[in-house]
Amino acid sequence: MKRILLFVATNIAVLLVLSITASILIRALGIEEMPGGLNLQALIIFAAAIGFGGSFISLAMSKWMAKRATGAMVIEQPRNATEQWLFETVRRQAKQAGIGMPEVAVYDAPDINAFATGMRRDAALVAVSTGLLQAMDKDEAEAVLGHEITHVANGDMVTLALIQGVLNIFVIVLSRAVGYFVDRVLLKNERGVGIGFYVSSIVAQIVLGILASMIVMWFSRQREFRADRGGAKLAGREKMIAALERLKAAHEPAQLPNQMAAFGISGGRDGGWKRLFMSHPPLGERIAALQQSR
Repeated sequence: MKRILLFVATNIAVLLVLSITASILIRALGIEEMPGGLNLQALIIFAAAIGFGGSFISLAMSKWMAKRATGAMVIEQPRNATEQWLFETVRRQAKQAGIGMPEVAVYDAPDINAFATGMRRDAALVAVSTGLLQAMDKDEAEAVLGHEITHVANGDMVTLALIQGVLNIFVIVLSRAVGYFVDRVLLKNERGVGIGFYVSSIVAQIVLGILASMIVMWFSRQREFRADRGGAKLAGREKMIAALERLKAAHEPAQLPNQMAAFGISGGRDGGWKRLFMSHPPLGERIAALQQSR
């Protein structure tokens, strides 16, 4: 969950800065309008640069942001038996998955959590919480590590960046097309770009951004099923099921408030429109999917 939230939050922040800069440049260069109307071709090219730029800057910053946000301490030299086991388990699984050795880190948090991030599959970061190391036995923790290593091996963060980049293009172009329509057609402004364009395009960008996040969350849910299968392959299916059952037991009795449910490792409650904004499928569904797999 943390990896998705960090990436999306960084992407939004970067895209906002780039969008403001782009708006100034677009106005100065006259990209948004031409004698016959909206210069759509130039706008799409410009949006592609901004959209993919924001997404890949977010990806490039992901390891740094993750370390800063969680306070994760990279294991340079194992200091105890737990860190030694953690380091060697990640090394072994990385070799099995055919990727370079990731950085291994531990961060102080009571919740049972882990994440992997990074721009390249051969230079990733895998981090686990102290809560996970305390609450799970080695078999369960091994399965969680296998799940995270699979994310890296599958190139999930790069794929996410590509999807986010494409969606950013649509958000930028369509929001400005809406702004142009409102300003020129509805408000009948014929003197350059009016206030109607800026207000309506900002509102449209917010709405379209929410819709885009629903697509990103759908992709995230699908890749969690794939990572569970990968974790089962690396550590064993029963270990992966046991790890998910441990998470389910730890998080279901004390349900999070409605406004925080989507930020829980279990992915929040399953049902209704809230499911559209869940980064993870419900743990019950993930367990059932592994039980049915062969």
